[in-house]
Amino acid sequence: MEECAIADRLLRRPEVEQIVGAGTSTLYKMIREGNFPKPVKITTAAVRWRLSEINAWIEARSVAATNQPSAA
Repeated sequence: MEECAIADRLLRRPEVEQIVGAGTSTLYKMIREGNFPKPVKITTAAVRWRLSEINAWIEARSVAATNQPSAA
């Protein structure tokens, strides 16, 4: 049960940037384009991202890259 709570931990933007390796502008551009999880609004001035959604996004990109035909 504890594992589920950790997987759904809410991350601040700097943590997301560090995990993803992208800056603020890139994150929000990907969100606008529908290519990155939307943040959860927790107050009128604060948002957070679910760790589980970030991990799923990373996994989906890894799978997509693995399935790409190699240029030989």
